[in-house]
Amino acid sequence: MSYQALYRTWRPEYFRDIVGQDRIVTTLINQITSGRIPHAYLFCGSRGTGKTTTAKVLSRAINCLNPENGEPCGHCEACRQLENENNLDIVEIDAASNNGVDEIRDLRDKVKYPPTIGRYKVYIIDEVHMLSIGAFNALLKTLEEPPAHAVFILATTEPQKLPATILSRCQRFDFKRIPASLIEGRLEQVATADGDQADHESIALIARAAEGGMRDALSILDMCLSYGSGKLDAQIVREVLGASDRSFLFDFVGALIGNDVPRALSLIDRLMRDGRDPAVFCREVTGHARSLLVAKTCGEGLEDLLELTAEDAQRLRDQAENASQARLMRLMDLFIQAENDMKWSTQQRVVLELNAVRACHPEREQGEEALEDRIAVLEKTVAEGVTLAPAPSAVPAKDMPVRESVKAAPAPKKSAPPPENEEQAWQQAFKAIGRADAKIGIFLKKGRFTGVKDGMAVVEYPPDGSEVIVQLLGRPDKKEIIDKALGEAFGGGVRLRAVVQGASQRESAAGQSRRALDKIYEAFPRDKIEIVDEQNN
Repeated sequence: MSYQALYRTWRPEYFRDIVGQDRIVTTLINQITSGRIPHAYLFCGSRGTGKTTTAKVLSRAINCLNPENGEPCGHCEACRQLENENNLDIVEIDAASNNGVDEIRDLRDKVKYPPTIGRYKVYIIDEVHMLSIGAFNALLKTLEEPPAHAVFILATTEPQKLPATILSRCQRFDFKRIPASLIEGRLEQVATADGDQADHESIALIARAAEGGMRDALSILDMCLSYGSGKLDAQIVREVLGASDRSFLFDFVGALIGNDVPRALSLIDRLMRDGRDPAVFCREVTGHARSLLVAKTCGEGLEDLLELTAEDAQRLRDQAENASQARLMRLMDLFIQAENDMKWSTQQRVVLELNAVRACHPEREQGEEALEDRIAVLEKTVAEGVTLAPAPSAVPAKDMPVRESVKAAPAPKKSAPPPENEEQAWQQAFKAIGRADAKIGIFLKKGRFTGVKDGMAVVEYPPDGSEVIVQLLGRPDKKEIIDKALGEAFGGGVRLRAVVQGASQRESAAGQSRRALDKIYEAFPRDKIEIVDEQNN
């Protein structure tokens, strides 16, 4: 007999073997024991969560001659015949390849024939969202009023694509992703039953890589066992998946948070020498940054939320303390974009290195997120305190006279001299603003002071991406701090006017055009004037 894949060999034949869908299984068993079998089901959820498996078990259970607490007995004539793939009472239809009107019309013509073995004839339509609009319309009437012996089970991964008329005629069951802990238990059961050797760490890696799908987990286990000749450890799983171990991720993300470019590039070099997939690594870095963000915002329950051990959860908390939320969100954006860029690039290593360097240098990036990242670093530095080096003395330390417990009287504080020109007044105001709010100081430093005009201190910004800064400076809480500092520096009556280069010229030209047009309207009736755009004629 030819080899059969693990996910087919270990496909559940009874409700009790279905993992992670207890609510759905309980509901279906209650329907079978009470005899309240609806004529149409809709099973929806992500791949590998048990939709088709549950549909097959349900079709056998409702046709079983001697059901045991809602489960098929497996021994009666109906159960034995329905186990065969070629039985006529359980019809499986792949809607991806049979999505036309003719196939559904053929189903509609055959549904009137009664079952040959059990009480029901079951139609399992997989990937039902692939049906065409005409096919849905052809199915609609039959689905609404089918024969008493017919039961439809529709399975799909995208229920939002189904018409509302179909949804309203089905009992809907949403299959959730299976927790990693339950997948681990199932994989250990499979490995033990087959006589294979697998440690707990390798099983945990496979369960996390499956992302809630039991079929994916069994397929990965099958592949890893073939690679390791029946022996499974964490290193084999990482080689098959092209993944990196957790300690490597901690080191790499730690280098990015610490702005250590040489360390980050050396780790990338090691990654490439080990033959790892850069796109998979970008996905892992994004996931690690997401875990750090969760650890920073949700202190309690991190182990259950991320399905981690207590040691890994504490390590995440420790690393999250060294990064701001803005930095972690920016890391996620950078490596999500890097993974997308790698789909179209032939130099994936260059893409990875480029984004690693960008992650270490937020001061070179444009945009609000990069600005928030720089501000967070600055605020952290200010909060920790800045240690200034002592000024060099003109007299060597060994030649300075020693005085016993003599404290010099503090020098009187000198008031700042009045500014001699507008530039000095602006610098004085700029320093006062920076002391009051460091974030406003960074915003103002991006622009260029051009002078005072009509009682307004004008600061110009480059036209590329500076509109956000101008809007932020116009907020009432920011204007209050700025106007106070400007009034003290310029002697009162001076306020800030932040503009983007080229905007004032456009406003002036528009104003002149409006004034000229008003004069024309004063001299001539409006209904006698026709405005013609010469550029478009």
